[in-house]
Amino acid sequence: MIAIVDYRAGNLTSVRLALEHLGAPAKITREPSEIASAERVIFPGVGAAGSAMQNLAELGLLDTLREVVAGGTPFLGICLGMQVIFEHSEEDGGVDCLGLVPGKVHKFTPDSPLCKIPQMGWNTVEIVREHPLFDSIENESEFYFVHSYYPVPTVPEYVLAETEYAGSRFASVAGKANLVATQFHPERSGRIGLQLLDNFSRWDGTC
Repeated sequence: MIAIVDYRAGNLTSVRLALEHLGAPAKITREPSEIASAERVIFPGVGAAGSAMQNLAELGLLDTLREVVAGGTPFLGICLGMQVIFEHSEEDGGVDCLGLVPGKVHKFTPDSPLCKIPQMGWNTVEIVREHPLFDSIENESEFYFVHSYYPVPTVPEYVLAETEYAGSRFASVAGKANLVATQFHPERSGRIGLQLLDNFSRWDGTC
């Protein structure tokens, strides 16, 4: 079973429906025991870093998520779920996050007033490191993004794919051991997004 983390926000139903379409059993849950015992965990994201971290603390899920990743369970963060895996985010005046991957999250600061923030729409993802998450996915495929902040991993080896927007080239996919994360929304990215979710549902957490 894939546990979809319910932290009082996020695109939970869309992720569950996408997994059901793929035939992958999934459950939306905020119960620490169910998340801890799941075969895989997905942390989907819509919202802000400050409220997400506060909700995780109130629900008693901070240690649960850290232990799940430390224990080797395959883990996928999506959008905000990618941003909170890092150490710190500039959002909401500065927020300490889960610290699962070294790095920080910055706000887009475009030079041109014609560049819209948030980035909202399709953009190209360039694969820079091979990973099972990309099986049957062509390089420079397009995925759907909605975000105003972007992650900057401290360790270059953790960057799996990159995307350009607002004068910045950022990590649109990051990974470390059994943890992977996408800044885009695979559940909103059509056929190619479903392929990525299918790859995750079959991934054993090694690469």
